[in-house]
Amino acid sequence: MVTINFHKYQGTGNDFVMIDNRDGHFDKSDLEMVSSLCDRRFGVGADGVILIEEAESADFEMIYYNPDGSQSLCGNGSRCAVMFARDLGMIQNDTSFLAIDGLHKAHIVDGLVHLLMHDVSVYENIGDDYLIDTGSPHYLTYVDSTESIDPVDAGREIRYSDRFSKEGVNVNFLEKVSDDELKIRTYERGVEGETFSCGTGCTAAALSLGLKTGVDHVKLNAIGGELKVSFKKDGERFKDIYLIGPAERVFGGQISL
Repeated sequence: MVTINFHKYQGTGNDFVMIDNRDGHFDKSDLEMVSSLCDRRFGVGADGVILIEEAESADFEMIYYNPDGSQSLCGNGSRCAVMFARDLGMIQNDTSFLAIDGLHKAHIVDGLVHLLMHDVSVYENIGDDYLIDTGSPHYLTYVDSTESIDPVDAGREIRYSDRFSKEGVNVNFLEKVSDDELKIRTYERGVEGETFSCGTGCTAAALSLGLKTGVDHVKLNAIGGELKVSFKKDGERFKDIYLIGPAERVFGGQISL
C-alpha cells in the first residue's frame, strides 16, 4: 500500500489530482496508480493526474496523465499546474514551464491564468468539420444545439472510426452563438467520456471559428464555465494563441492505495 499526498484543482470543471513530485517519490511507471487516483468511486476522482517536477531549463515541468495512463498536452491541466506551482511558492505571476510538447509561458492576472499555446499551422477540413491539433488532436463539428446531442455516443462514433481508432481523437460539438462566441461539449480520448471542459478543445474550437468568421478572440461556454481564447492569424498560421480562464484549488489530503 502506498500513501500519496495530493491536491485537487479544477479549471472550469476539468479536475485534476495534483502531486508535488519534486522529490521523485511518485512511481511514474505505475499507470494503474494513475487510474486508481482518477477513479471517482474508489479514488480521489479526476479527469487526470498532474505531477510537478523540477526542470533545469524552466521554472518547473508538468507531467500529465489521462485516466488510462496515456499522456498528452492538457490546456486546463496546464493552467491548474501554473496555479499549483504558484501555491507551492515555485513561481510568482509569470512563468515558463515544460510540458509534453515543449516549453510554454503563462501569466496570472486577477485570478485568471493566461496560457500561451504553441503556434498552429496544420489543420484540415473534413467536409464541414475541422481537424486541428492544439497539442492534442481535436475533431470539431458544428451542430444546431449542443443540448440536443449525446456527446458520448456521437463522440465514440468518431473517435473509434477507422481513421482515428488507433491513435484516438478528441471530439468537440460546437454551437455557434455569435461570430465570436460558442457553446462547446467535448468527448475526450483517454477519459473516454465527456468532460466539463477541455482547454485544448476550446482552443481548437476558437481557431475553427476564426477560420469561419475571421475573428481573433472567442468566448467559449463549456459545461463547467467560461473560457476565452485570443490569437492572431498570420497567413495560414495561428500565433500568439492564449487560453484564458480560472484555476482553483478545491481541497487536499492523503490517500492510501
